[in-house]
Amino acid sequence: MEIIFSLISIFCILLLIVLACVFFTNAVEHLGEKLNLSEGAVGSVLAAVGTALPETIVPLVAIVGAYLTGSNIETGSEIGIGAILGAPFLLGTLAFFVTGLAVIFYTKSGRRTKDMPVNTVIMFRDIHYFVFAYSIAILSSFIPFPFIKHLIAGLLLIIYGIYVFKTVRTASKIPEGGQEELEALYFTKYIKFPENLVMPMIILQLLVSLAGIIFLAHFFVGNLKFLSEVFGINPLILSLIITPIATELPEKFNSVIWIRAKKDTLALGNITGAMVFQSCIPTAVGIALTPWVLKQDALVNVIVVYLSVAVVYLNIVKNKGILKPEALLTGGLFYLFYLGYVAFKIF
Repeated sequence: MEIIFSLISIFCILLLIVLACVFFTNAVEHLGEKLNLSEGAVGSVLAAVGTALPETIVPLVAIVGAYLTGSNIETGSEIGIGAILGAPFLLGTLAFFVTGLAVIFYTKSGRRTKDMPVNTVIMFRDIHYFVFAYSIAILSSFIPFPFIKHLIAGLLLIIYGIYVFKTVRTASKIPEGGQEELEALYFTKYIKFPENLVMPMIILQLLVSLAGIIFLAHFFVGNLKFLSEVFGINPLILSLIITPIATELPEKFNSVIWIRAKKDTLALGNITGAMVFQSCIPTAVGIALTPWVLKQDALVNVIVVYLSVAVVYLNIVKNKGILKPEALLTGGLFYLFYLGYVAFKIF
């Protein structure tokens, strides 16, 4: 009975984490408007931080929480590393698959054509930065010196800073589709506040949603530890598969909406841009706060991601800027391959 309750708790907590993330992102967008930041800065920096919060905070809570509570530090590190590696894995496999499936569906319904013309400047920039940063992060796991690992963690932060600068600069030059009207601040949606209280309400929603994410992540990690002990499953594998499905996939359904509107660069950039973030910020946290020694299960996961991204990249090159949805659908095969590998390891 306790196991069933724990399973239900995990999925309920993950849903609440995503909801808290939605509130945080809404507040962040309003903060950007109040500070008169450009749309590029809001979309590429502030909103990106908001949507990436769950998958960043879950490993942080797992790692730091283990140190603060004096619980099993090794288990906390395994869950943290699993959540960190799980995000780019899901984005580079299942998110690609869902996007490719959307193209096929909307093509058959007559809403669009099958070919996906993408902006190669944006797409190749994202993929190049992802592969470069992710390779540095993975290679650092073979370095035995903590001091050098900490330097690499700092380097990843610098790389992401350069990427953000180039993204914002490019966003101001290359139109990527219409800008949707900013949705009302959730804390003031139904109650009218004086203008001088709007900024404090934005800050309040920002802090409450952030506190909610951290609080919920703590309980999520606790339930994940319990299940890994009960079933005798490596917590890294459990975290790799369960965590990113709820923290990454829901927000990537934006890509399906953009595919329907024939905004293919936006749809794919939504995924590849998140992959760049995941290869820099959460990995820097993992390198700095854990031993960051990747075992066989993690390395197989990384290889699967590289292969899936390579298929998409080479397809764009081969077709001179036109991406075929079949290349995206192979992401589903790579995802199933890793699930099969995990099942083989367990049973």
